[in-house]
Amino acid sequence: MQSRYNEADAKAAIAKYPGVSAEIALRVYTSRLIGADDTLVMHGGGNTSVKGVHKGLLGENIEAIYVKGSGWNLDTIEPPGFPGMDLTYLRKLRALPKLSDEQMVNEQRSHMFDSNGPNPSVETLLHAFLPHKVVDHSHADAILALTNRPDGEALVREIFGARVGIVPYVMPGFALAKLCAEVYERDPKVEGLVLLKHGLFTFGETAKESYERHTTLVHRAEEWLAAKSRNSRSEPAAVSPDSGALAARIAPLLRGLLAEATGNADAPHRRMVLDWRATPAIMDFVNRPDLRTLALTGPLTPDHVIRTKAMPCVMQQPAADDAVLREQLVEEITAFRKAYNDYFDEQTEAKGVTRTRLDDFPRVVLVPGAGMFCFGPSKKDARIAADIYEHTIAVKALVAATGKYEGLPMGDLFDVEYWPLEQAKLGKSKEKSLARQVALVTGAAGAIGSAVAERLIEEGAHVVLTDINAEALTRTCDDIGKKLGKDNRRGVVGDITDEKFVRELFDEISRQYGGVDIVVPNAGIAHSASFDTLDVTAWERVQRVNSSGYFLVMRESIKHMRRQGTGGHIVVVGSKNVAAPGAEFAAYSASKAAAHQMAKVAALETAKDGIRVNVLAPDAVFGNEHNPSGLWQEVGPGRAKAHGVEANSLEDFYRQRNLLKARVTGRHVGNAVVFFASNQTPTTGATLPIDGGIGAAFSR
Repeated sequence: MQSRYNEADAKAAIAKYPGVSAEIALRVYTSRLIGADDTLVMHGGGNTSVKGVHKGLLGENIEAIYVKGSGWNLDTIEPPGFPGMDLTYLRKLRALPKLSDEQMVNEQRSHMFDSNGPNPSVETLLHAFLPHKVVDHSHADAILALTNRPDGEALVREIFGARVGIVPYVMPGFALAKLCAEVYERDPKVEGLVLLKHGLFTFGETAKESYERHTTLVHRAEEWLAAKSRNSRSEPAAVSPDSGALAARIAPLLRGLLAEATGNADAPHRRMVLDWRATPAIMDFVNRPDLRTLALTGPLTPDHVIRTKAMPCVMQQPAADDAVLREQLVEEITAFRKAYNDYFDEQTEAKGVTRTRLDDFPRVVLVPGAGMFCFGPSKKDARIAADIYEHTIAVKALVAATGKYEGLPMGDLFDVEYWPLEQAKLGKSKEKSLARQVALVTGAAGAIGSAVAERLIEEGAHVVLTDINAEALTRTCDDIGKKLGKDNRRGVVGDITDEKFVRELFDEISRQYGGVDIVVPNAGIAHSASFDTLDVTAWERVQRVNSSGYFLVMRESIKHMRRQGTGGHIVVVGSKNVAAPGAEFAAYSASKAAAHQMAKVAALETAKDGIRVNVLAPDAVFGNEHNPSGLWQEVGPGRAKAHGVEANSLEDFYRQRNLLKARVTGRHVGNAVVFFASNQTPTTGATLPIDGGIGAAFSR
């Protein structure tokens, strides 16, 4: 590791933030340097501070400390991410014999200069009790690779000598802050403190000095590890070339087993979302003969437990037979849940405390031949768990090559997992109606499909969009990503009339998100011609997309939903034309009638599996200037001719003919999909008109 401090960039940072002091601007700059290196910190880990002077309301100078606030990540932090506090007062707290977490948080917040600022880091007092102007803290991989061993303390002393103070593991908070200050005061010449099984603190009188001490110490650890691992390098384990295919088999089964039954018929499962990875390093790790022994040794640092839990679930070699594979997964997940509940009961009894039990499902599942399966309430949460555990794998493999790995005892991990200050990092906001669910929308680049995808994401779903038009699909995904976030959508280009593509599409959804819960067959084409001029090629083309394409997507949906075992929704985008067909539209109307009938048969067959199949019957949806309907651009002139109106007045013709004089939009269709997918009513086999009221289409 080398210093990336650049004087020109530092000056630019000062110029970028003219509203704050140079010290805070440089504090932002070097914090971002630390945050940009995932071998130092990830996803909110680590914390930094700077001391200075705050000008009070009455003009007095107040000694101040500015510490990273909760909710900010070091790689993107800005000046508001450093709430300022009264340093003189905070240092007085060191005289107390003890201070509860609740008292500590209250004292910090009540001595902030801006009550609207974020909660200061739980390690604020540690920063305050050290005398240096600038303090940096990371969970550097290389440092943890030294400390997480039975002989970690001796090894740190051997490598760094008197350059660092060594602090035994103590849970973050008041006690750790006091201990670190005491260790520093025993030898004020040290450049930093190594906290065993926790991380590294460095300090200095400038942002540059503290940061470069940090990189220098980490570099020294990396050099030692590299030298040792060169002398003990072994042949890597075999990597299966079929890991992707195996992952697609396993993911839906696994996701179904990790869905928590709620007992609520209107929301029967709380599912999780997958992030699957199979890099060479991960495959080497999961294929190790000593995988179970090495993996079941605890996290690198205790704050990882809120994302990964204390231990992963380690699976045996997966069977080729699906029935046996399911039994294996049931056995492993059941064993993990029992072990977790035993751990909870043992710790609460031993500590004499009462805690609200968290869910007992694993967040990390390691499968030989298939890779690493990480889960969370959202793709973002799953990705964070995967990022953390990918580093865990790297460090554990490195330690195994140079010694023996040792994590913290379960009692210490429990204290952090059930620590309210750590749980607060996850947030407690109310989940949206389709949170934790995965949807597929076909024909997703069109006026209806893109609007449906957007509405599903707005309600919390993760959506796979597929379309045959690569350019339009890319544009749609980019637009949705900018508006609603990139984790919640993925585009897959392909032809839904191709049976092989449809199978591969569902395998890709399984690898990306773990499975599928909501499927919206929507991709369609049209052809306008009178019966006597309709040629068989055009007829078959429309049937192939609107009928056979729907069949292939619905069939694969049912297979995957049954494999997952948690029910689901198929919401077919049909047409008002089924109930009230129009002249010179035979191919389209017949194909949509087929889709309606397929949906009703599917509803009959799948209700026992908790799968609901319903149909939407919208009238003409023209889209807008940004995303016009390709279907109507193609058939609009023909439909205008059939209705005896000018082409440029066709949209108004459709609006004027319905009872409500309504313009039907893609968003209206999306609202209807959300209605069914969120179980607003116990309905299957139904058709919902979205047409403003067409008398000719009324039920009869």
